[in-house]
Amino acid sequence: MADLTIMGAGVFGLSLALICAQRGARVRVIEKRHIGAGSSGGLVGALAPHVPENWNAKKALQFNALRMAETFWHKVGTLSGEDPGYARLGRVQPVAAAGLDLAQTRAIKAKELWQGFADWQVIGAASAPGLPLSGGEQWVIYDTLSARLHPRRAVRALAGAVKTLKGEILFGNHPAQGPVVWATGYEGLQDLSDTLHRPVGTGVKGQSVLLRHACPQAPQIFADGLHIVPHADGTVAIGSTSERAFSDPTGTDAQCDALLARALAVCPSLGNAALIERWAGVRPRAASRAPLMGAWPERDGHFVFNGGFKIGFAMAPALGTLMADLVLEGRNTIPRDFGFEAV
Repeated sequence: MADLTIMGAGVFGLSLALICAQRGARVRVIEKRHIGAGSSGGLVGALAPHVPENWNAKKALQFNALRMAETFWHKVGTLSGEDPGYARLGRVQPVAAAGLDLAQTRAIKAKELWQGFADWQVIGAASAPGLPLSGGEQWVIYDTLSARLHPRRAVRALAGAVKTLKGEILFGNHPAQGPVVWATGYEGLQDLSDTLHRPVGTGVKGQSVLLRHACPQAPQIFADGLHIVPHADGTVAIGSTSERAFSDPTGTDAQCDALLARALAVCPSLGNAALIERWAGVRPRAASRAPLMGAWPERDGHFVFNGGFKIGFAMAPALGTLMADLVLEGRNTIPRDFGFEAV
């Protein structure tokens, strides 16, 4: 018999399963399709912080998650024997002259808020590390807190680590045992909204592309909402769109072409890179824009762990720890901004 059941084998469900198994719990994970079937099976894998200002519980928790990420993912790789593709190589962001003063102010705040763990610097674009930029801007922000993961390898590694610790991962329809945690992505948010008769979240479609271009030690680039993320396997991921209205959750279209064109405008050196894959999926977005966590209202013994949206991989280690505290020990230290009161 399992001590708890987790519905969904994405990054939230599997991270929680691993943390609970590490605490000695017998874990059952039930997935109706396959590992990383939702947005956790994407391409991009950018683990990046919020800007260092207007500090709040969400930003503080994300900072702590990024600080613990290297140890967490190293352990995942060791247990599973599969490399999740983690590396803290930083991020480069072009900044226009009009935003230079704000960028410098944020550099000062980062020294205070990031506690010396990482830096936020404003440097000349010509001296920025990694992929050469188009030359349209003279300055860039270079932070050393951002990291990258290979999403698909990361969820496979998580699944392997859970199995190493004798956790069950079952596919299809199986009975739940013990308390049940629902980590079922945007479909789960829709079901929850229907059950509670109020909107608590929805899905936002994202499309991305993968190129063959080897620059495994280059930092990621963030330019005007566009992520360009080099991976260790000789690829570069580019993403992503944000589509509130869509009819085909997994279909790609002309928006992928526009995404690629924007990336080439930022990094012309990618112009000769071969296109490997186009991908689309739907990310779960809670109404509060923060992750949605806690006891399922009026459903005893059931919990919700959802709404990772664009920061699921970045925050999973820290959020999984809070959920494990709640489900296994009855200690609720989840920030109010992440609870049902916020949606």
